[in-house]
Amino acid sequence: MDAATSQTEGRRERNKREKRDRIFAAAAELFAERGFEDVTTQQIAERADVGAGTLFRYAATKGELFLMVYNVRLAAAVHEGAAAAADETDVAAAICAMVRPSLEWALDLGDSADYQRELLFGPPDEEYRAEGLATVADLEARIAARLEEAAPPGANPADARRAARSVFAVLNLLLVQPLNQLHPDLDAPHELCAQVTQIVRGYLAAVGATAGPGDA
Repeated sequence: MDAATSQTEGRRERNKREKRDRIFAAAAELFAERGFEDVTTQQIAERADVGAGTLFRYAATKGELFLMVYNVRLAAAVHEGAAAAADETDVAAAICAMVRPSLEWALDLGDSADYQRELLFGPPDEEYRAEGLATVADLEARIAARLEEAAPPGANPADARRAARSVFAVLNLLLVQPLNQLHPDLDAPHELCAQVTQIVRGYLAAVGATAGPGDA
């Protein structure tokens, strides 16, 4: 490859990155200002100063744009939880610390049901849906790993993975609780930790581990 070709490709990549950054920033601003339902792709394109055709080369739908923006924040919440969990010696307290930032971030978002819908039920071939699901898989893997650490030798790793999926299911139900009004007075962070502790107790009992002080 000659120098001129290399420079041309370098400019092309910079232009693509700059457009993506503008689209990301415009989508983040508009979703924060108006919420998911009241934003259109045309509005995002106009604020990003790109054509609609250009925008759709980076994200095929408004839902994917939403995922593009909020996947970053979910990943940050997962990393925040992992750092908090590292300081906990009790497995239930550690897993509660691991998932609490994701709950608090999503409740603050206000559009958490829209995010969950796009993440869990969006088109299977969307790039940003795959990215978000990879973050969920990372969270579940971290939970399962912490459970396995507390298990006795010979415990089946599949049991830890099932318990991790149960924790994520609890997180999902608590995120939509403000919308269904089944338990209007529920304190979601407290309930999250209570249910996590219950799942951990059940897992430890199932694998024959001795519960720690905080698990009994």
